[in-house]
Amino acid sequence: EVQLVESGGGLVQAGGSLRLSCAASGFTFDDYGVGWFRQAPGKEREGVSCIRSSDDNTYYADSVKGRFTISSDNARNTVYLQMNGLKPEDTAVYYCAADLSCASWYAPIPYGYEYDYWGQGTQVTVSS
Repeated sequence: EVQLVESGGGLVQAGGSLRLSCAASGFTFDDYGVGWFRQAPGKEREGVSCIRSSDDNTYYADSVKGRFTISSDNARNTVYLQMNGLKPEDTAVYYCAADLSCASWYAPIPYGYEYDYWGQGTQVTVSS
């Protein structure tokens, strides 16, 4: 059974930091791009960041470059997203997802696109 289990969301003040974790199981972790997309009320889904360990490919949305860092612990099949300098506009539900290519995170994500696997989501709220 494939599982992506997110943790680390919460409430933080603007300028603060959070670290999201995504523990994956049930598929060959190294062969997939794993990362986060986010969904805020009334806004389109946005691919935030992705990492594909097999070829060291990473992707960041322009809106998070220089503030967020994605990393992978292959021994634990876990991906982390370190989020620094958080802004109120980062408020959203963050979903961990896996797909064969990090290109699936590139903007714009096609409406209705379904990643191969995704988790239940974790809320990130940044207060001003």
